[in-house]
Amino acid sequence: MEFEMTETTPATPNLPNISFEFFPPKTEEMDRTLWDTIERLAPLSPSFVSVTYGAGGSTRERTHATIVRLLKETNLTPAAHLTCVGAPKSEIDDVVSRYHEAGVRHIVALRGDPTTGIGTPYVAHEDGYQTCADLVASIRKRYSDIDVTVSAYPEKHPESADFSADIDTLKAKVDAGATRAITQVFFDNDLYFRYLDKVRARGIDIPVLPGIMPMHNFKQARNFVTRAGTTVPDWLAEKFDGLDDDAETRKLVAATVAAGQVQKLAKAGVNDFHFYTMNRADLVFAISHLLGFRPNGARKAA
Repeated sequence: MEFEMTETTPATPNLPNISFEFFPPKTEEMDRTLWDTIERLAPLSPSFVSVTYGAGGSTRERTHATIVRLLKETNLTPAAHLTCVGAPKSEIDDVVSRYHEAGVRHIVALRGDPTTGIGTPYVAHEDGYQTCADLVASIRKRYSDIDVTVSAYPEKHPESADFSADIDTLKAKVDAGATRAITQVFFDNDLYFRYLDKVRARGIDIPVLPGIMPMHNFKQARNFVTRAGTTVPDWLAEKFDGLDDDAETRKLVAATVAAGQVQKLAKAGVNDFHFYTMNRADLVFAISHLLGFRPNGARKAA
């Protein structure tokens, strides 16, 4: 597939910043879908686009290949996900080095899920980074020109004893050099604002981007997000009730719900949004349009 270069334009003052998350493709068909999605979303000029890193580094080479292609064939700014799971420091350091040599200047540093699955105890590699903060500190020490983003949890990480401990973890990552955080998916905006109040009260002043996921397939998405500690409110489940075999209506409902959430956050002063695209462009493009984004810089205030 030939991919045309896309000219991006700087963000305008009256619009928020948007960014998109993709995952590396496993098959040729998924590869075509991903690049169709990128071609559709690139003209919206996102601040950056991130590419995920599978459990235990299972997609390492595919993530690298996707990142390199983004650098070569688009004007997008790619951010490479990286986890501490299942590898010694030397191996992880080598991955960072390869990214830096390729021109990557933004890494999303994560501890990662246990190789035995979410909900099981996390055990760090004996020669690896013990915490995400350790990984962040190493990246920043070796490459002062790399921007490091980390995760944040408005509903508390499932393994944290309490909210205070959870925010301690975020503070450690910021003290180590993290410059931005992206939240786990949430559906109640009050959760985000209460979390932000707690974070600011701890002296954490980096941007905390809300992570937004349009629910293309509600049942599948609910199973995925609840394992990571996200609450799916009853009111949201009711909106998808009876639509198991009606994909088109589900898509309309998902767009309406996500657009409403984003617009309310924007009206409350939120100026950055990170969309978990699931490698699909339609709903994210529609929501971005409602925020005022137009392809190739023809922007309008929402």
